Amino acid sequence: MKRRIFSGAQPTGSLHIGNYLGALRNWVDLQSEYESFYCIVNLHAITLPQDPATLRQKTLDLARIYLAAGIDPEVSTIFIQSDVSEHAELAWVLSSIARMGELERMTQFKDKGKGNRERAGVGLFTYPILMAADILLYQTHLVPVGKDQKQHLELSRDLAERFNRDYGTAFVVPDPFIPPVGANILSLQDPAKKMSKSDENPNASIFLLDEPDTIAKKIKRAVTDSGTTIVFDESRPAIHNLLTIYHLMTGKSANEIEVHFQGKGYGHLKTELAEAVVEFMKPFQERVKDFDDAHLNEILKKGAAKARIIARATLDDVYTKMGVVGAT
Repeated sequence: MKRRIFSGAQPTGSLHIGNYLGALRNWVDLQSEYESFYCIVNLHAITLPQDPATLRQKTLDLARIYLAAGIDPEVSTIFIQSDVSEHAELAWVLSSIARMGELERMTQFKDKGKGNRERAGVGLFTYPILMAADILLYQTHLVPVGKDQKQHLELSRDLAERFNRDYGTAFVVPDPFIPPVGANILSLQDPAKKMSKSDENPNASIFLLDEPDTIAKKIKRAVTDSGTTIVFDESRPAIHNLLTIYHLMTGKSANEIEVHFQGKGYGHLKTELAEAVVEFMKPFQERVKDFDDAHLNEILKKGAAKARIIARATLDDVYTKMGVVGAT
């Protein structure tokens, strides 16, 4: 029996190349090696206000992107979080064994709450518990996560171990999968922070569905570091970021890239990088058009039915071990 992986993305904003290089690409590579569950986490999305019609459409759009990226619904299970009610049920159970201090230490709550704790939604505070439920429901062995989510995965591990200790073993304790390259693609305008769906600067991120001219303009406007040599040097984060994207888009080694750009300027790098990104994204953008809503809904319905069988078995075991009245 294959070991399992679980991961998901929120249907908010627009996915960018950092999401692809740091997550989607790895999901595709891992799906043949593991039994894979890839979720559209729309319940996480509503921890902040959303327009209902936009959220519904973006949920389908994200499913379309999963498929265009190469996630195979015949190999992987693709589904919408809210279609499997066990996610919310287990989140309530886990909230009963989680500690306030654990949640107060979560850096994402501090960032998204922006210091206004009195007005922040409770869902934003308990978000990591729902994430833990997402993972633990499927007896997940491996979770592809970015560095910013590693703290949340540690909470998932702690809650699994605590439940197993206090009530009897019900959960696999998951491990993180953090890719060595591509897990931290930086903003094109501020290399001190990650590329983000929500960045207020429109030139900071290259979105997966950007037009070729838009991609070229954003790369042309990307900030650079002092110096003139084009080498992989982490002390020069702007150039290192551009070279990392070039490396991942072309498959060329660091040494090959440095030799290729020896004696050339930043303008040359940006031109070639823009061409590489546009060429890489072209087939993906064509595949996005291949999936109509009826086909998507069929795939998502089938995925939810499969996910629900496993999720229900886990939750029934949890209820039994806890002595919850009415558990089967």
